[in-house]
Amino acid sequence: MPHMIPAPGAFAAGVAIFLIVIWDAFEAIILPRRVTRRFRLTRLFYKTTWTTWKFIIGLVSSRKGRETLLGFFGPISLLILVGVWAVGLVLSFGLMQYGAGSAVVMTGAQPGFVTDLYLSGTTFFTLGLGDVVPHSPLARALVAAEGGFGFGFLAAVIGYLPFIYGSFSKREVNISLLDSRAGTPPTAGELLRRHAYPGGSEALRHLLKDWEFWAAELMESHLSYPVLAFFRSQHDNQSWIAALTAILDTCALVKVGVEDACQRQAELTFAIARHAAVDLSQVFKTPPRALPHDRLPAEDLRRIRDMLAQHGVKLQDGPEADRKLTELRHMYEPYLYALAEYLIQSLPPWIPAKKGKDNWQTTAWGRSAGLTEKEPAPIAADEHF
Repeated sequence: MPHMIPAPGAFAAGVAIFLIVIWDAFEAIILPRRVTRRFRLTRLFYKTTWTTWKFIIGLVSSRKGRETLLGFFGPISLLILVGVWAVGLVLSFGLMQYGAGSAVVMTGAQPGFVTDLYLSGTTFFTLGLGDVVPHSPLARALVAAEGGFGFGFLAAVIGYLPFIYGSFSKREVNISLLDSRAGTPPTAGELLRRHAYPGGSEALRHLLKDWEFWAAELMESHLSYPVLAFFRSQHDNQSWIAALTAILDTCALVKVGVEDACQRQAELTFAIARHAAVDLSQVFKTPPRALPHDRLPAEDLRRIRDMLAQHGVKLQDGPEADRKLTELRHMYEPYLYALAEYLIQSLPPWIPAKKGKDNWQTTAWGRSAGLTEKEPAPIAADEHF
């Protein structure tokens, strides 16, 4: 049967595309570690799509609309990436079939590149229609190989998506728990204030220990699967960056000197949390940046000291304590600020700017109906969450 003359280099191009796509999918789905190679299909994909998405978001005037679009990007990009891999593999085997001479038999049509693509697509998705049949040993080998890779690819994707959503859910649990412990958004001053009760130091130690594990899990999961960083929290005023910042702020204050506190646990939590911030900034190529304004001006630091003193907690004062706190802040704030700017998130303050309600104290029904909810009583020194 007559057939088209194979295009020069088509087979080699198909092999190259196959190797690039399959290795990129392996690194993204199977390999449980950070990839430092400069060129990656996935990195190029996210750099291009995230830049485009941010441009589109900049055209939206509504804050709620912007947040909605930002929340869509993570899941949508993941599905599009899987589609890009699938298209790349189908194209690669189609080129290899074409480069091998389009050695197929098709009822009612002449073989050619379009036929090869059709055969590749039906084989990759294991349809097995049978209207296009390979008739050379190489063509049959390519069909068999593509069927195996297609089945394995679909199985890997089916296992990959639940893992991603499981990791996201696990990350969000502690962020939700932080709402009643550190306010909304979470702040270091509020976290320490709400633990200013008899036995509060021990409760704070347990909390920081939980966040030590949380930071380690965050680093491991987000280094291996960076797409998780684009998945946003359920509430617009919460984020993993804000939570990580609040915990680092708290650890910095405790390390500087909170009497009757858990300095050792604060040191451990600070170390792993700072490690996570720095490593994630390297993954997203966001070098540390100086903040445009001081997150903790002198008057806010004085407010924190006065507030804690009113609840029986003494925070070390003086030039030496201030210098030590500044040094600790310089170890993580520039990295978190660069990450927040890249992901269009914001860093929390050190102390609430004004008295407000936590997420658990508000409802959508109350806001839509214009109802006012009862303001909770101030927290006494012997009360805790």
